[in-house]
Amino acid sequence: MLSLMTALDHLPVLLLGHRSEVLASNAMFGAVLRDLVPGSSFPRFLFLDPLARERILNWSQFASALVAALRRDAGRHPRDRRPTALIDELRDADCDVARWWDDYGVRDYASVAKSFRHPIVGDLSFDIEIVSPPHDPDQHLVVYTAQPGSPTAGLLPALASWHQTSVDSRAR
Repeated sequence: MLSLMTALDHLPVLLLGHRSEVLASNAMFGAVLRDLVPGSSFPRFLFLDPLARERILNWSQFASALVAALRRDAGRHPRDRRPTALIDELRDADCDVARWWDDYGVRDYASVAKSFRHPIVGDLSFDIEIVSPPHDPDQHLVVYTAQPGSPTAGLLPALASWHQTSVDSRAR
């Protein structure tokens, strides 16, 4: 999957594992949303980091889908108590998590729309494609695609350049 991520370096890409733990992300993902450290929890970022709600315009739709995906994962691994501990932590931090968890929804999305408000380039719209290899259904390659010729597609090269300049200036 990592070689596929490299081939898609012009698009935001995130690789998630069991419990939506971040396995890897590329520079374009960092440019659009935030650099996420491997081993960190995407659900914790989504619910506990104010940047997620600030940047993701359709946050509640996306967040409710993630809770339903966590329920699906918990069902796939009934002996793993860590998903329950994660949900308990998120329920305590956000009343929406409790409401969405208690609706007993289970979802498995292969594609979804996501909108962002970026502080430098403005609004961005992506279709998110989620691919899981048949030999490891707990791994999910999340690819943010932009319609060819769309404003978002036109902004991605500038965003990549800005992000690289920002990273370079922090490294000095």
